[in-house]
Amino acid sequence: MNSMNLSSQIGENDIAQEPIRKGFGRGLKAAGESNDQIVALCADLTESTQMSLFKEAFPDRFVQIGVAEQNLVTVSSGMAAMGKIPFCSSYAAFMPGRCWEQIRTTICLNDQPVKLVGSHAGISVGPDGATHQMLEDIALMRALPNMVVIAPCDSKEAEKATAAMSEDKRPNYLRLAREATPVFTTDKTPFEIGKAQIFREGKDVTIVATGTMTYQAMVAANSLAKDGISAEVVHCATIKPLDETAILASAKKTGYVITAEEAQINGGLGGAVAELLSEKLPRPLKRIGVKDRFGESGKPEELLRAFGLTHTHITLAVHELLSK
Repeated sequence: MNSMNLSSQIGENDIAQEPIRKGFGRGLKAAGESNDQIVALCADLTESTQMSLFKEAFPDRFVQIGVAEQNLVTVSSGMAAMGKIPFCSSYAAFMPGRCWEQIRTTICLNDQPVKLVGSHAGISVGPDGATHQMLEDIALMRALPNMVVIAPCDSKEAEKATAAMSEDKRPNYLRLAREATPVFTTDKTPFEIGKAQIFREGKDVTIVATGTMTYQAMVAANSLAKDGISAEVVHCATIKPLDETAILASAKKTGYVITAEEAQINGGLGGAVAELLSEKLPRPLKRIGVKDRFGESGKPEELLRAFGLTHTHITLAVHELLSK
């Protein structure tokens, strides 16, 4: 099955749930306790992005920029140039959505170790609708030279990712969801920037997933096992740099690949895996994600079903792929 010390309650209705962003908040406060060079900057969304824990603990190291995302990232870049380790946060729709050019020019071009935190990403933002459901951020950030792109699968992994980012010397982008999602990793589950984890071993099909969709992939793998299909789940918390070795090894073993992400498949994880396989190991591939459309207003669970982003849709996609 797996050796990743995962929860035994995967797929059960009473599994613990918590917003992924809460793990970031705890991780940032802990990182601040370990390193007094860490500073935090926010664009008037301190509570929503969970920077409030850091602000309360270290008020002298917190800067409220206000509703000015372009200024948020340029000030962060300047502080990084002076030796600080800045974490800056906003909604993903606004950062990177509103300030991509400043991220490109002031952070990535100068290779400054700014840690960008885009909260409320994905379709599961819910009733806020298309303007606030950032689906293109993975593609936007993945295209930038020097940028590391991370999408943790639950709040525990977000906490570990935040700690790892604080020690990484590159620009980083951390993608966080709004709603409570299952906490299925544990304190012992490994995390390393740039390293994919085999959350479940299998031999018939590879499911490469990131962010909130990894849990859906795990539930789908349980369902597929009942149908006699052995699915391997590769969790890619780091979308860039992609762990090519792990993905290629799994694809070579199983022969079929599914990708799953709560984002646009064009330019996202699905695009990255498609590029990799087409160049180094062609295999039948099906990508699950948002297919070239904007979001809608609705309840998170309704939207995930409507956009085909559930374990049921992954299960059906595997059956369809294998039947061909």
